[in-house]
Amino acid sequence: MEIQLEVSRQRVKHIVDSYHLPGDEVALCAGYLDELIELFPMPAVELALVETLVKNWLIIPMPRGKVFFEQAHALLKQWKESSEVNTTVSIEQFQQITGLDPAPVFGPQIPPQCSAPRAVS
Repeated sequence: MEIQLEVSRQRVKHIVDSYHLPGDEVALCAGYLDELIELFPMPAVELALVETLVKNWLIIPMPRGKVFFEQAHALLKQWKESSEVNTTVSIEQFQQITGLDPAPVFGPQIPPQCSAPRAVS
């Protein structure tokens, strides 16, 4: 199970690094992220990061650092209190945004990817 935990941590780190979410507060945000990973299931953390990205997509400059992680944390707390995860991100959008397999977040019932679409002539 140790390898699975490390893979999950790497998935979260990939999302954080891909979008430079810590901004200039790298050390502070690394600690904050570690706390979120301890408090919440890893798939929920992944989804909260993506939901927060989408929420802030059109804000220029996009919030980063402590502000970003506080928003993700608030979303995680909301989901925990309501015992319901309400996501606006589809499986396909999650995969496009993260480049990651969505199955660990959305469940193993996801059908395998279809073959590449045919070229239109």
